Amino acid sequence: MKPTFPTETVKEGAVKLLVPRLGIKEKAPSKAPVFYNPRMKLNRDIAVIVLKTFQEAADRKLSVTEPMAGCGVRGLRFAAEVENIEKVVINDLNPEAVKLAELNVKRNRLQGKVCVEKMDANTFLSLHSSPKERFDFVDIDPFGSPAPFIDSAIRAVRDRGLIALTATDMAPLCGVHPAACIRKYSGRPLRTEYCHELAVRLLTGCLVLQSAKHDFGVKILFSHSTDHYIRVYAQLRRGAEEANKSVEEMGYILHCFHCLHRESVYGTAATLDTKCRECERKLSVAGPLWLGEILSGRFLSKMLKAARSENDRDRRLTRLLNMASAEVDAPPTYYVVDRISDKLGSSAPPKSDVIQRLLNLGYRAVPTHFNSRGVKTDAPAKIVKEAVLGAAETKQTTKKAPRCFK
Repeated sequence: MKPTFPTETVKEGAVKLLVPRLGIKEKAPSKAPVFYNPRMKLNRDIAVIVLKTFQEAADRKLSVTEPMAGCGVRGLRFAAEVENIEKVVINDLNPEAVKLAELNVKRNRLQGKVCVEKMDANTFLSLHSSPKERFDFVDIDPFGSPAPFIDSAIRAVRDRGLIALTATDMAPLCGVHPAACIRKYSGRPLRTEYCHELAVRLLTGCLVLQSAKHDFGVKILFSHSTDHYIRVYAQLRRGAEEANKSVEEMGYILHCFHCLHRESVYGTAATLDTKCRECERKLSVAGPLWLGEILSGRFLSKMLKAARSENDRDRRLTRLLNMASAEVDAPPTYYVVDRISDKLGSSAPPKSDVIQRLLNLGYRAVPTHFNSRGVKTDAPAKIVKEAVLGAAETKQTTKKAPRCFK
């Protein structure tokens, strides 16, 4: 049956798809009769690379599901581009989406590998919660918050399986609507310069605590903040001991808005001293949230290898992975050079100059993919501010130096 709305054909990755043609009234993908967002192509490119890397490590055939599939692009790409995928089940509650997804399955001749279901996402996942029905990879990519689907997604993942979560509700996660963040993710956000990293840690913390209820521990393989969303990929490991280890990586980040000092405190029931040790002002609190690693260096290096072998990929993909590689094992939070310069009333120096000064002082300092002007470092805020100010003064001196002519 043909769609009852205008469509067009697009190519993404290895598949060709019928997608809604957006008119003047439906400029936003959310207004279309079936959801398809071309801006999320990078998100899907990364998901394909992650699944390829995960499959190679698992060394067996995998079962995959996307419970909110829209036109089916993500699930179809998994089936077409990742080797040793036994089955992909794509699901959507929208009957028009189901019809379009079925057409796209036939167009790409994937009938033997991809099947389409029509259910509420949580109902669908709950029907796959028994041991023999679970998936190796559950990809939760909703329009908005993944929070309502996390618990049912956990129950639908096999031991050592992979779960992916996308969150586009950045206003709550970045502290614009803190009550909404507490309600959805059970953690308090802060409107800091490193709010996007806090968002990843709040989402991960929510996943960790909900997984612990089912005796699952969490190993973060990859996470990133891109455009208007954040994304977390985590392996679930069954066992009360594994769950306890993950819960021990939870805690709080304390932040001073006056002097920019920040510190991490482990423990969900920790006693918090909210007096800043640098300036004695009151500290603001973010959490409980995840304080553990948000990147796996080993997994990331394999992702990079897989990405470099595919020449037709968006260059942003390799650039993102390269930047993330520098952040492996880096401490939580980051400093934004321009934010510090504004606070000090100085000009903004090159980020590379600030990093070099911190390195010369014996501290670790690396750029971050979270912010193009951000620096992750184990140096205290006082030293970072001195490095920014010193780099700015050097820059000004260089500009004023007279030219020499031969």
